[in-house]
Formats: sequence, C-alpha cells, structure tokens
Amino acid sequence: MGFVTASYNGATPLLQSGVLFRSVTKTSSSPKPGVTKFIILLEDGKRWLVYAWSPQGSGIDFTVIKNGLIQGTFFNGVIQVAKDPGSGAEALYDRACGAWAAGVNLSGAASGVVGSYKFSFTKEGIADTTLLMFALPHHVSSFSPETRSALANIKLTTTTKGTAVAVVADSWTLNESLPTSLGFAPWDIQRGELKYLSSGAIATLRSIAASEISQNMSMQTNLNSMYYSGKALAKFAQITYVLNDLINDKALAQAGLTKLKDCYRVFTSNRQQIPLVYDTIWGGIVSSAAYGGDPGADFGNTYYNDHHFHYGYFIYAAALIGHLDPSWLNENAGWVNTLVRDAANASPLDPYFPPFRNFDWYHGHSFAHGLYETFDGRDEESSSEDAMSSYAIKLWGLVTGNANLEAQGNLLLAVTARSLQNYFLYANLNTVQPPNFIGNKVSGILFENKIDHTTYFGANPEYVQGIHMLPLLPCSALTRTKTFVLEEWEKYFSGGRAQAVNGGWRGVLMANLAALDPRSSWNYFTDENFDVSGLDGGASRTWYAAMAAMLGGI
Repeated sequence: MGFVTASYNGATPLLQSGVLFRSVTKTSSSPKPGVTKFIILLEDGKRWLVYAWSPQGSGIDFTVIKNGLIQGTFFNGVIQVAKDPGSGAEALYDRACGAWAAGVNLSGAASGVVGSYKFSFTKEGIADTTLLMFALPHHVSSFSPETRSALANIKLTTTTKGTAVAVVADSWTLNESLPTSLGFAPWDIQRGELKYLSSGAIATLRSIAASEISQNMSMQTNLNSMYYSGKALAKFAQITYVLNDLINDKALAQAGLTKLKDCYRVFTSNRQQIPLVYDTIWGGIVSSAAYGGDPGADFGNTYYNDHHFHYGYFIYAAALIGHLDPSWLNENAGWVNTLVRDAANASPLDPYFPPFRNFDWYHGHSFAHGLYETFDGRDEESSSEDAMSSYAIKLWGLVTGNANLEAQGNLLLAVTARSLQNYFLYANLNTVQPPNFIGNKVSGILFENKIDHTTYFGANPEYVQGIHMLPLLPCSALTRTKTFVLEEWEKYFSGGRAQAVNGGWRGVLMANLAALDPRSSWNYFTDENFDVSGLDGGASRTWYAAMAAMLGGI
C-alpha cells in the first residue's frame, strides 16, 4: 500500500510517534477537493505527509498535545499517512491521496512454459484517482511491460525485503517462466529430467534399495507427528519410485509399493497415533495433538503451524504412489485433495477452507507461522520445504490429470524460486539484502520484521544452512542455483567440514554436494562402510545416491 489509511466515523484522530514531532504544518492549499494536507517533521529529520479526505468536504485541524502525540478534531472521513522519501514523492502522493486499496482479487493463467498472475485491487475513495502501491524487488523483476510502465521513481526501504518501488496502477500483472519439464526424476535446469544410469550404478543402487525397502516401514511411518510421518512416507515412496522407474526392478518395487500403500492407509482411515480433526472455527484439518494440553505438540500443527510442510510430504508421497499405481487414486484422491485444500486452496468459494492458507502471493513465498502471537510477525524457517510443498502440488496435479492444479504448482514454484533467491538465499550478487548479510548465505528465520540467522533448534551451521536444503528434490535445482550452492559450500562446508558433521545433517550436506560434485556425493552414499547415523528419518541412501548418479551421469 502507498498510505496507511484509517477511516473515522464521528471520531477524533490521534497520531502518535516514537520519534518526537518537531513541527506540524497545515498546507495553505489543498491537493484536491475535500482533502486537507499536513506536513509533519520529526526530530530525526524524517518528513511525513498526512491527508484528511472527507466526502462531505469537512476539514480537520491537528493540535500537538505533547511532543510525541497530536490530536485532531471531530472527524468523518479518511486519514492517510505516508513517508516522504523526497525525489518528487510529495507530488506523487498529492495526486494519489483520497483513494486506497480495500481488497485484491488474484487471478492466474498458464500457457505452455509461460505463466502469469494478476493483482486486481478493489478501490475505494475518490473514483478517478489511480492507486499508489509499493512493489517488492521480486515483483519488479517479473512485471509485465504494461505494469513496468507504471513504476515511479519513489522508493522506500522495507524491514526484510530490500527496497520497495512505487507503482501507480489499479492492477499489476506479473509473468513467470514455468518449470513444466520438472517431474519425478532428478532434474537439471539446463538438461531437464535425467534418467540415465549405467549398469554399474543400477547394480549398486539395487543392492542399497533392496536393503532399505525391507525396513520396518510401519514403525517408521506411524509416528506421533504428522511432520515426521509424512517425511518417512515420502522417503519410502522415493525408494519405491527408484526401484520401479530408474532401476526397473518391478518385483521389488511392487513389494515395496504394497507395504507403502498399507502404511498410507493408516492415515486415510485416520488410525494413526494422533488422529486428524476438522476445525470448524478456522476451517482446516489439524492434528488433535494439542488437545492434550500442549499447544506446541507436533510443531504447532493444531494451531496451523507448518501445514504446507506437514501435508506437503503426504501430498508428495501420494503423487509418487499414484504415479506407480494410478488405480490407487480412485480410493484415495479425495483424502489427498483435502490436504491440498487445507494448505493451498485456490478457490475463494470453498466453504470449508480459506484460499492459500500458507502462501502469501504478495511476498512470493509461504509463511509457516500459525495462530501464535509473535512480536516480529509471521515467519518461515525452511525455504526448501516451502518449495517442496509447491512441487508436491504440481506432481499431484500431474498424476490426477488436474491441469489447473498442475499449473498452479508450476506457478507457485516459479514465484517461490524468484522470491527465495531475493530474500532467503544470498548469492554474492544479491543486491536486495544488506551487504553484511550476504555472507550468511541464507536468511535463517525470515520474519516480517527481522531476519535472524539461526533456527528454532540451534545455531550450528549445518542447522541454519541445512534447513534451507532439505528435502533434496528435483525442484532443489530450480530454487538453489549452482552458483549459490558453490558459494555456500565454500563458506561453510568445504575442506572436510561437511564430513565432520554428526547425525542426519551430514547426509543432507553430502546430498546437497551432488549439485556441485556428484561423484563425491555418489562415493559417500555408496561406500560399503556407510554410517547410517548420517541419515535423518526422511532420507534414504537410495534417493541420495540416485540423484548423484543421474546428475553426474554415473
């Protein structure tokens, strides 16, 4: 928005500032009929503009009550406040005052590899006044030519997303290139899907996959957490996919698929350790875990934390199962579609779920924060799991023949990749974030009001960097460029530092290495003396080694 806008109906406006007022000046002339204008100068030298518009044409006066508080007179109308950065901004604000965006309609379209989305703002106030809004860097870089022509040379610094630029328009159109060639198999942004495996690699992978698919799948998937259960289901779905599509061991794949479908059925029949329920207040599918008294149970799922992460893994696993056995969709598609509607519902007419619970189309990425009060606004800790959730939706649309949902997933992925590379993943050439942040390479936790280079569970480099890697998927190549991966690796993990990391994070780092050095990654995961403690519960040697082999042509 271009202004902070407040409507008054027989009330007395108060304006308060943490920085004291130096002067409050009422201008002698009005920028347009019915508008009274004030210029406020703060003690820090910053200049603010205040516009009071009354449809009846009644004016208003402000009186300084004390240095940090000014009070208006009885007023019916709208007060608008804007920061004046100079560079001709005042004249632009004068033309734009008296109108404001009261809402927005989102629409999207896709044709082949080209996608677009449009913000059509619902305007109130003076009808013949064009809206003044501010666009973030990822908006500007994807604006259509028509919207780009509406840019004005007025800029403001945001809290966590660089410099915003003024746009004078009642709608914005943004264009993206869609990753339509991205499918189930390992993928390269230049080469597309990769499916070549040498006979030697196939033999090695078959041995590893045979061992992993024989594990106790039920014990690993039916957990007291939707998050960890989903990760485990996705892991075994990946192993089954590798056996069937990449290794071509149909018998072993079928045996694994049978077990996998049985494990998934536990959830579709709601027989897991912590059942799901439908919340009629907020309109969502939630874990019943917090009803036992712990609001933080299962990462706050009951309070809508992380739904796109938790359900993204289930949707991804379901897409793999549906790919391997299309008949499975007949009985299970409805349940999976309900998870899609919970996290990424595209219809404003759905009476049971709100549109896009997690994804914020203005910010260009999801927020993971649920219904908890927070000082610094909404946040997201794992940009890679955000991308995973959109990738899962794309694949689910693909296997169910839902072209609109597949296009939605493609567009979500494209917008997410652009946004992440601006605000979460800091290549050396990033000019959006402050220069002293770029060396961190990732944001850590990105809030609306701050960026904190840490995680909720610790500040070890493998945690902070790794949470923006996992899960390593074909879509990782879209969001995490090779240039970025190399810079991050050299900063934090080269020279044996990755191999010295303990626990499952070591596997994450070594799988990430496949983007740069697939041979070393392959050698690590296929070592006869491989230490399984280097894998987390959502990862397998089979998948990591298959990715490395295909990326490296092994």
